[in-house]
Amino acid sequence: MSTSVVLPALGESVTEGTVTRWLKKVGDTVQADEGLLEISTDKVDTEIPSPVSGVIEEILVDEDETVEVGAVLAKIGDGSSAPSSESPAEEAPQDEAPQEAEPEPQPEPAPEPAPAPAPEAQTAASGGGKDVVLPELGESVTEGTVTRWLKAVGDTVEVDEPLLEISTDKVDTEIPSPVAGTLQEILVQEDETVSVGATLARIGDGAPQQSAPEPAPAEEPKPESEPEQSAPEPEKPAAEPEKPAAEPEKSAEPSQTAQTPATSSEVTEAAATESGSEADGDSKTYVTPLVRKLAQEKGVDLSNVKGTGVGGRIRKEDVLAAAESAATPAAASEAPKRSEREVSELRGTTQPMSRLRKVLSERAVASMQSTAQLTTVVEVDITKVAAFRDAVKGDFQKKTGDKLSFLPFFALAAAEALQAYPVINATVDEGSIVYPASENLSIAVDTERGLLTPVLRDAATKNLAQIAHEIADLAARTRENKLKPDELAGGTFTLTNTGSRGALFDTPVVFLPQSAILGTGTVVKRPGVVQVDGKDAISVRSYVYLALSYDHRIIDGADAARFLGAVKARLEEADFAGDLGI
Repeated sequence: MSTSVVLPALGESVTEGTVTRWLKKVGDTVQADEGLLEISTDKVDTEIPSPVSGVIEEILVDEDETVEVGAVLAKIGDGSSAPSSESPAEEAPQDEAPQEAEPEPQPEPAPEPAPAPAPEAQTAASGGGKDVVLPELGESVTEGTVTRWLKAVGDTVEVDEPLLEISTDKVDTEIPSPVAGTLQEILVQEDETVSVGATLARIGDGAPQQSAPEPAPAEEPKPESEPEQSAPEPEKPAAEPEKPAAEPEKSAEPSQTAQTPATSSEVTEAAATESGSEADGDSKTYVTPLVRKLAQEKGVDLSNVKGTGVGGRIRKEDVLAAAESAATPAAASEAPKRSEREVSELRGTTQPMSRLRKVLSERAVASMQSTAQLTTVVEVDITKVAAFRDAVKGDFQKKTGDKLSFLPFFALAAAEALQAYPVINATVDEGSIVYPASENLSIAVDTERGLLTPVLRDAATKNLAQIAHEIADLAARTRENKLKPDELAGGTFTLTNTGSRGALFDTPVVFLPQSAILGTGTVVKRPGVVQVDGKDAISVRSYVYLALSYDHRIIDGADAARFLGAVKARLEEADFAGDLGI
């Protein structure tokens, strides 16, 4: 039987896609979830993975051809049809099969675990193991950094179950397991950067969850001495209906080895639904790894979900609806547990202002009454800064003893921009504008006594290591009340990290005699539009808001925009390797 590869739905408003490049050709052997081709739409450029393991028998859509969602792109079989470019395997008469045995297509997939149906191909090879490699994550992406391993050596994993998280300069994503088995070896450690195609880990069948002769529970998987019987099967035989919902995700696992293909249509259907493969022809639709992962997180049995997508395809909305309907009775029976709320001792009391609070209040009122203040905000994509910081923060702390936060990057970028636009760094002296010869940054520090602003002097002449160390030292001594008086004086521009408590941005108040203050919001991840090879694509990005409050008496909106534009360009370029200082 052959399996159809169809163009899946790539968004609610996407109705068609154009084949930009085939990554495989007729006769090639592919694994489940291995990239087959690249598709371009008006919203995203992406790869279409193979729904099953097997041999490409026929390619039905050529490059640069546009087809609708749901259209059949290619057909994949088990290699027994001997495909050729002139006579597709689908059209070969039944009596010609023996005559076409001369090319011998089977030797090509011989190194695979078994030239058999898809469910068997999705288990790890007995003995040596299956390599997990870093896949292509975009045409211009050549390497990635391992940010977190989600599994440990010895853990049992399923097909498409996330193994690790990878970060690149364009996308942060999870890498799924290409096969089911046991994680035998991790070859790339966290915070290590490797090239596309590098081997990340190795998965074998050392500890299968079930074996064919023993239908025992798989809570404690042990290595089997007979690898040929390592194909997974259901947690309990079908004759025990008293526990139908104990482990919904395991009830849909394939239960037959290559020697006994398709004992029942129910088992075949369950295998196709759970693994995203089509074991019995074109009647089953592809279930994406994202949907399968979501179903596992929500505890939803995909075999009981009716898809509303093209051709009955199960979408994430279907899984969420199923999870919500299943959770409704439980939510009604369980009273929600409220977290314990903190109640301050100051409620119902009257407290005198501290001397510092009085000074701050007087200065704030005087500043607002004697200056014309307004605020301009820009959004900055700091994905590259985040990737660079993640790559060097471990070595940075070992060599300097200081943690590398985002604040030193913001401080350096702001100080350099002040050199280019000194009016932001200037002060008003009656009828004159005074331009300081250095960029002295006042760093706002929150203390129990109130807000204090120790000064980081000549910030534009220092590297990231120096800035990080001085900020940490000033902040610590400010909170311990160990600052000298002159360390709180002489600031020409203020930097306040309002994002340290989760604020997106605010409109900070300028304190005289300064003319401007920059507020940095919290760094958040969300989808964003990026350019990949000249085309728009959706990617997970890291963003921050920068809010500049300034005295409109000497600083115009255009001046503020130029200053913020310079800071934004410096951060988005993220060329800080030469400024690290270690």
